[in-house]
Amino acid sequence: KWKVPIRGKGWASPVIFGEQLWTITATVDGSKMWALCFDKESGKTIHDILVFENEEVRFCHPTNSYASCTPAIEDGTVYVHFGSYGTAAIDTKTGKKKWERRDLDCDHWRGPASSPVIDGDRLIVSYDGFDVQYVVAFDKKSGETIWKKDRGIDYGTDNGDRKKAYSTATVIEHKGRRQAIVPSAMETISYNPSNGDVLWRVRHGGMNAACRPLFHNGLVYITGGDGARAMVAVSPEGSGDITNSAIKWEFSKSVPRRASQLLVDGRLYMMNDQGVASCLNADTGEIVWQQRAGTGEFRSSPVYANGLIYCFSVDGSGVILKTGSTFEKVASFKFDSGFQASPAISGNKMFLRSITDLYCVEAE
Repeated sequence: KWKVPIRGKGWASPVIFGEQLWTITATVDGSKMWALCFDKESGKTIHDILVFENEEVRFCHPTNSYASCTPAIEDGTVYVHFGSYGTAAIDTKTGKKKWERRDLDCDHWRGPASSPVIDGDRLIVSYDGFDVQYVVAFDKKSGETIWKKDRGIDYGTDNGDRKKAYSTATVIEHKGRRQAIVPSAMETISYNPSNGDVLWRVRHGGMNAACRPLFHNGLVYITGGDGARAMVAVSPEGSGDITNSAIKWEFSKSVPRRASQLLVDGRLYMMNDQGVASCLNADTGEIVWQQRAGTGEFRSSPVYANGLIYCFSVDGSGVILKTGSTFEKVASFKFDSGFQASPAISGNKMFLRSITDLYCVEAE
């Protein structure tokens, strides 16, 4: 329906509220960071806001960007986050900053990528860096810190590279207990969202956790581990270290390291970095099917609509798969530019952010 170029470099996914679509971008060198707002019907720019300027910029790996954290949006406010470079709340009508925080230190080592989530009056975000690792809840109205908790994980090493992670929290309620579940390197920790108290922790190994946890039918699905525990299904009950009691199943074959899974009708669907698609029984972890589905490297999380799963790769190719008990590839496609961001869906439209452009694709 429309296509507009996006300047700079950013892997943040688009987010939508009402008629507005927001995302963030930055210069390749990280010296300037913007929030961009578009009219979702026409693609016209509504706001183009220079949020932060940085005199000193730390290293960012070429496969990452300085604008990889997806914003969080609600009625009237969009929250943009650039890791330790800063967080800001922006009025979606005026484009003016309501508050900003630039005082939290963290050496992301390869660039930031964890996204903020809204829960009640809080904005929860993790900082899992080379030097420090902690989780923060900001007051979403004032930007003040409600709580800040160090991870307290035994990483088994002094190498900060093994301590970093890029995960986004998932907030659930299970048996009357509200939980913010935040993966890190080596462990995933569940926090009380109101005060930051640790509810439980589970040890799965690994580093660079990026996939967001999923919750279904009394199980939390966590992808961030190594080896046998690359993916684990955990019962989110108990307190303290629940590793030995709470892991209901574990799975290791062709598990994605970047793209999050989908949960549809009791089945988990995933596309790993090398283009192998899998379908698992969510209750048991048993393989329903597993097949090479695409070429290229997949970092963008797949999306689901009308019985179909859409997967987009870094080289611009992609596949459409059908959900169900047998593997079925419906179509392949190719765009001019590749994908690092995940799509957003609103009504019968899909909004795609490629490395260079923003697209609106409308279903017939």
